[in-house]
Amino acid sequence: MLAFLISGTAYAASSGTEHAESQALFKQNCAMCHGPDGKGDTPIAKKLNVPDLLSPAVQKKTNAELTQVVENGKQKMPAFKSKLKPEQVKDLVTYIRGLAKPGSTAHK
Repeated sequence: MLAFLISGTAYAASSGTEHAESQALFKQNCAMCHGPDGKGDTPIAKKLNVPDLLSPAVQKKTNAELTQVVENGKQKMPAFKSKLKPEQVKDLVTYIRGLAKPGSTAHK
């Protein structure tokens, strides 16, 4: 039982670290246009017609579709394939999914 608690604690710490890393990736690469909450409610987002990442239109896309957009860019969005590792792209897609969940920082 103690081993379970220890491994559970290690898992929780690891998950928190992964979230912090994903959040930092988002802030560094995406927030400038999509805003810190992903809603696209910034002056540059409005000028470029940047989509709200919490919107049903974005959230209904598959992970593969979102990965493709991050890697290859879309319209005025630059490609990040040469800048980010595949694991980082996957983490960003997971983070984007999390933005739309109730209780995420985007809803505050």
